[in-house]
Amino acid sequence: MSEPHPPTADAASIALLARDLEAATFSVDALSELWGPAADGALFRGHRAPALRAIASKPRPLATLATVFVLGLPVRETELAEALPALGVGGAITLGLVARAESGFVTPSVDLRPYSFVDERGSGAWWIASDLGELAREHELDESHVLGVGGASTTLTGLMVQRPVASALDLGTGCGIQAMHLSRHAEHVVATDISARALAFARFNAMLNGIRSIEFRQGSLFEPVEGERFDQIVSNPPFVITPRRQGVPEYEYRDGGLVGDDIVRHMLVHGAEHLADGGVAQFLGNWEYHGGASAFDRVEEWVANAAIDLWVVEREALDPAEYAETWIRDGGTRPGPVFDDLERRWLEDFELRGVSQVGLGYITMRRPRPAHSQEPHPGQRLRRFERLQHQLGETVGGLGAHLLQSLVAHDALSRLDDDSVAALQLRVAASVTEERHYWPGDDDPTAMLLRQGSGFGRAIPLDTALAATIGACDGSLSVAAICSAIGQLLDVDSDAVLASVLPRLREAIFTGFLELPDAATVHS
Repeated sequence: MSEPHPPTADAASIALLARDLEAATFSVDALSELWGPAADGALFRGHRAPALRAIASKPRPLATLATVFVLGLPVRETELAEALPALGVGGAITLGLVARAESGFVTPSVDLRPYSFVDERGSGAWWIASDLGELAREHELDESHVLGVGGASTTLTGLMVQRPVASALDLGTGCGIQAMHLSRHAEHVVATDISARALAFARFNAMLNGIRSIEFRQGSLFEPVEGERFDQIVSNPPFVITPRRQGVPEYEYRDGGLVGDDIVRHMLVHGAEHLADGGVAQFLGNWEYHGGASAFDRVEEWVANAAIDLWVVEREALDPAEYAETWIRDGGTRPGPVFDDLERRWLEDFELRGVSQVGLGYITMRRPRPAHSQEPHPGQRLRRFERLQHQLGETVGGLGAHLLQSLVAHDALSRLDDDSVAALQLRVAASVTEERHYWPGDDDPTAMLLRQGSGFGRAIPLDTALAATIGACDGSLSVAAICSAIGQLLDVDSDAVLASVLPRLREAIFTGFLELPDAATVHS
């Protein structure tokens, strides 16, 4: 079954819709209050019965809008007319939001729901339209399906560096959510997608939320922006590693049509070509492990000769069966003979190419400004590959601020020799705590570590010298002075103390455990 037509970009009708949604307080908080936290949790798990029971006796029109657009169920025309007094049922049909059914009912043609967020500019709220999800249909997703705001979308939004820029690109915009977030800090945004259907939804969503700084272009990957460079690029690309075999569905929103992880390689190689000096690109990706070799070695080879900074974070690694089951289920296929046949095809494809597991994570890439790219030591270019599969810290507005802080710290540290680092007056970040573990009855700790409450939620082990040095970093004393005092207190050579802690202090600065004085970052 094919998807219904996407919503129509009629400005006058969309303005009436926005007026009605605002009047009905169609918001995340209002819906949560309407059906309560238990129903919220059930909806997250894909079950709507608790929400339906909760709103059965609740007043309209909010309950009507929730029923038809969030729960994906029919409502009476008279009820929808009451909920959308400005737009009217006829206007909703013309826009492509609902369709008439029998006995005076209308059925939803799109999923339309409120969305709220907090970024560095503060809190915000939008309405986002997309194709009907699995909850509102009884069949697998169509290959042209346009996804709403899901887990991958919110992950990328949280990663987004939110500094003011002149130009930004959202490659593979889908329903337009990343382009809309970019519009909060970019003067002009270009949003591209191979799918005309996706662009129709993205254009509708931008208009519905009064966003006018986004330009929409159709085309595959970087083709629509050939020869252009941007200050910022974000992408939730079609990175899923899908077998290129007959009978295996290829969804436009997730399958890029290339073999294996070639889509990620393409994004890295060509993304670098489209970054302006100082520009940052961020995107999600999957990468293959072949046999016992590390996937990171392959990724690094792709950009070995590129003049870019690269930071790859792997958040999870799945074996082929786990990976196949995740994405087959994502397409709406339930366990049974069809599911089993698809999984067999996926596993045969992985075996044919020697894939032992698949890594999932995200990539931050930057084109250094000329002053940085001409540093005398090639090792000063950032090339960082790490597996961080623990729980993240709590960072208001997402990880973007932390990532930017780390890039700024890298630039500052690349200009400082060890003597200059020793002269710094560092300060412990506010979210950092120290843990000490003791065997029962012992006076001395058996293990000490610092734990980061924000950012990536890292933990670093401590020895006596590093614990004492970081513990004294309150911004009033230089690292050299602290190490001198520690040497005298422990009756050890202070130069040896300094030499042992300096490399680890550099790492602690980059990862956000320690903060540089403002003067050290002014040219970054």
